[in-house]
Formats: sequence, C-alpha cells, structure tokens
Amino acid sequence: MKIALVVQRYGLEVNGGAEFHCRLLAEHLSKYCKVEVLTTCAVDYITWRNEYPAGVETLNGVRVRRFRVDYERDLLAFNKFSEKIFGNNPDYEDEVKWMKMQGPYSTHLLNYIKNAKDDYTCFIFFTYLYCTTFFGLPQVKEKALLVPTAHDEPPIYLSIFDSLFKYPRRFIFNTEEEKNFVTSKFRVSNIPSDVVGVGIDIPYRNNAALFARKYNLDNFIIFVGRVDESKGCHELFEYFLRYKEEKPSSVKLVLLGKQTMKIPQSPDILSLGFVPEQDKFDGLKAAKLLVMPSKYESLSMVLLESWLCKTPVLVNGKCDVLKGQCIRGNAGLYYENYEEFKACLDLLLARDEMRNAMGKNGMEFVLQNYSWENIENKYISILQKVENLFQSDEILEDPVSDSSPI
Repeated sequence: MKIALVVQRYGLEVNGGAEFHCRLLAEHLSKYCKVEVLTTCAVDYITWRNEYPAGVETLNGVRVRRFRVDYERDLLAFNKFSEKIFGNNPDYEDEVKWMKMQGPYSTHLLNYIKNAKDDYTCFIFFTYLYCTTFFGLPQVKEKALLVPTAHDEPPIYLSIFDSLFKYPRRFIFNTEEEKNFVTSKFRVSNIPSDVVGVGIDIPYRNNAALFARKYNLDNFIIFVGRVDESKGCHELFEYFLRYKEEKPSSVKLVLLGKQTMKIPQSPDILSLGFVPEQDKFDGLKAAKLLVMPSKYESLSMVLLESWLCKTPVLVNGKCDVLKGQCIRGNAGLYYENYEEFKACLDLLLARDEMRNAMGKNGMEFVLQNYSWENIENKYISILQKVENLFQSDEILEDPVSDSSPI
C-alpha cells in the first residue's frame, strides 16, 4: 500500500493547523505503509513564497515531494477581491479566480498528481480551502479521501465548493460537529465517513517552575497559536484589557506563537513569539488556564495538549467544535460575550479545586480518545476498507476475457 498525503505546505517550521496534523499523521502512518507527502515549496501561508528547494527529501522518515508555486500571493489584491466576493453574489468564474488568488497554485504539483494517479493506492487531501485540494482532488477523485477541516466560515459558502464536496470517496472528520456541519451543508451523508481526529504525543516531561523562572512569570493565562485576527486575538485583547481595568490583579496574558497582527502595548500582555516545544508544554503546565478565542476551528490540537498538561481551558462558545470538546471532556468553560468571559475567568482564577478537577478530566479525555495507538488503528482500518473497495472497482472494470461465452 502506497499513500499520498497532499497538503499546501509541509515542514518542521510549519507547526499549526492542518499542516501540522498532516505531518504527524504522515510520520505515524509510515510505520505501517509507504507514505509520500505531496506539497509546495512554500513556508509562509500569507505569501506562498518558494522557500524550500523543489525536489524530493526525507523528513523524519517520510518522503516529501516539493513543487514550486507558480506565483506569490498579492495579499492586498487578494483582500480587496475577497471583499467583493463575500457578501455579494459572485459568479462562478470570479469564485474560481478568488481560489487561484488564495493559492498556493502549483502547475507542477497538479500535473504530478494527475500523472501519478496509478502510482498510489489513495490520495488523502488535507483541508478544503486551498488550491492543492480544490484543483488536485478532482483529478484523482476515484482514489481521493478528504480531511476537510471544515467549519462555519465565509469561504465555505462559495458555490465552487458544492461540487468539490461531492467528489471524495470518503471523508475523515476531526469531530462530530464538523461531520454534522459538512453532511448537512453539502448533503453528502451518502458518502462514507469516519470521525477520527489526530493523535497527541504525551509530554512526559513538563516543568512549570522552569518556565516561570525562565520568563519571570507567575500568575498568568496563556494563548498558544498564531497571533492573528482570524484566531479571535483582537477580541481576546479587548476583553482581557477590559477585564484588567475592571478587576486589577497580577494576572497576565502570555502569547506563544508567530505574530501576524499588532499586539496592544500593555505590561499585562506578554508575547514570547515562537518557542521550542518543551517551552510550550512547560508554559501550558504553568498557566492557570489556556484561552482559545477562535470562532473557526475543526479541531483544536492545543486544547488537547493543554489537557495533557492537566490545564483547563476557556474557549469561544460561538465555535461549536471548541464548545463540544469542552462539554465532552468536562474540562473547560466557554463564553459568547464579554460578560461571560469575565464571569468564567473570575470563576476559574478563584477556584483552584475546579481548575484541578477540570485539568484531570481533560487529561483522561485525551488519553481515552486521542492516543496515537487509537488514531493509528482507526486510520489503518480506513485504509484497509479503501484498498478493498478500490480492488473491487478494478475487478468490475476488468474487460471481458477471451474465454467468455459472450
């Protein structure tokens, strides 16, 4: 069995979202079958600039084929065109133009997918939102599986996606909320699907005291991820600074992750930027809680990592996925406005026993549902089903032999 995983960017420097999900899965599946990753030379999702060399390399035991992107993204032009597209009634051609501007568009990658169709048992495409899936998946739809990482956001209502979601032979969802949304939105309950998610590596060592000493921090809540408006950070800063004005205290907001937006100048907000994995887990262990303000998530890996550190979470309740994870894990609270944010933060900061109980619940939830052994077994079962299905297709398509009486 030889599997191709298709994703818009891939590398050790790419540490979030569907790309990180893809890398973890590729590394774990490589223990059971031949795995190749088909991706671009881009590192930065804003520009799609070619930074990796084109060609083949082996990364953490996985064979990676990189293809050059045809053109960089003009962010100003893209944002201006997006304003025209969303909230209006664009025609199909304009929506396709928007997708090409969204990127990353790689003629070499798309040609390779088309020409190498028979070289792979199946193709697993990660996330519906980019050119690698939109233009690549239809070329191998008979062998395509889709991990859509879909949620209720403006792009998914473009008409160009109505046909895309009809093509895969199977969906692999991250959560029940994502499955319910996709099957309802696109009426694809007839296409086989599985709710799997992604495994989380257990941090056997995490040292809260070391993090506190290294960064001179004591009483703080933490945000981990891309510091970006699309992740709800603008609202988070507004809420947290208002909270501090109304309830002065020593608590600070610590940010871990790449910054793509302006951060308010405040002694109560500390941005540490991109930090090593060990520092991330130490910080999660040391924090009073993790805050996740995003409205748009199909699965939050950092929630799972926080719970493995026995740290509870406070999430945006307008995101059904985050809210659902909190409820199922009984390991966090959620808010939909400032007053609820304030009340939840008050409660979690004041009640040590509640935080400890939620943290313990979270750890047990992750170990039961997101261990790599569990995830690997689910994927192997899916791939076996797919291989058997494709072999049946080949038998049905075989020409009639010469010995047939017909």
